[in-house]
Amino acid sequence: MVGLSLGEQHFIQGGIAQDLRCDGRKRLAYRPISVETGVIPQANGSARVRMGATDVIASVKAELGKPSLLQPNKGKVSIYIDCSSTAEPAFEGRGGDELSAELSTALQRCLLGGKSGAGAGIDLSSLVVIDGKICWDLYIDGLVVSSDGNLLDALGAAIKAALSNTGIPRVHVAAGASSDEKPELDVSDEEFLQFDTSSVPVIITLTKVGKHYIVDATSEEESQMSSAVSISVNRQRSICGITKRGGAGLDPSIILDMISVAQHVSEQLINKLDSEIASAEAGDDES
Repeated sequence: MVGLSLGEQHFIQGGIAQDLRCDGRKRLAYRPISVETGVIPQANGSARVRMGATDVIASVKAELGKPSLLQPNKGKVSIYIDCSSTAEPAFEGRGGDELSAELSTALQRCLLGGKSGAGAGIDLSSLVVIDGKICWDLYIDGLVVSSDGNLLDALGAAIKAALSNTGIPRVHVAAGASSDEKPELDVSDEEFLQFDTSSVPVIITLTKVGKHYIVDATSEEESQMSSAVSISVNRQRSICGITKRGGAGLDPSIILDMISVAQHVSEQLINKLDSEIASAEAGDDES
């Protein structure tokens, strides 16, 4: 936790009230964002995202598996986040485990539409090889390398970038096998299917400090929050998921206002991310 003197707390809160934050940003402005892709060669896709001093890595591993009985026409995606104890002293031991679990659940809800999969940003039906028999299972791992606030949004951005960097091998199914036999598969080493990430949302966390909310809060700003609402928004400005942290309840009319702010802010974040991902991919191709 960030220990701040009373004077520092008033300075942060006063600045936000005046729409001028400690680092010179306005309430709805982001810190500089940088994206690198292909950072973990043995993964099917990976990316590193830095937002200010917050630094996270996401990787995607694809393995052939069997669809669940309840959703025979969908593949499966699981998200697991690890908070490195070197990123933040509070991450050692239980603190890190609890935060890892909280972030994993929030990402699952924001990117996959919770358990039902409604509003999912990742098209799970595109992962099926043979209905009811074979699908791709995606294992998404996130690592917090260094933490200075706004972890959920940074991890969401890293996952979006890692998915855009992911190639899934093309699978050819041998013809002629009867329906009850285990089909013969030929997994290509050369042909890869690229993920369509155009509908994968970004996560916008609006952190309420005093009467105002801010985006991309630093750790110091987060220590002054009464609550935070994370809203995932895709390029079509559809809301894919909402999750809330912090004790203070929020009036429904405020939530509606936050959603419209998140939709507005998401556009600049998506455009920034897309151009960063494109230039990172171009750099990968050249190297």
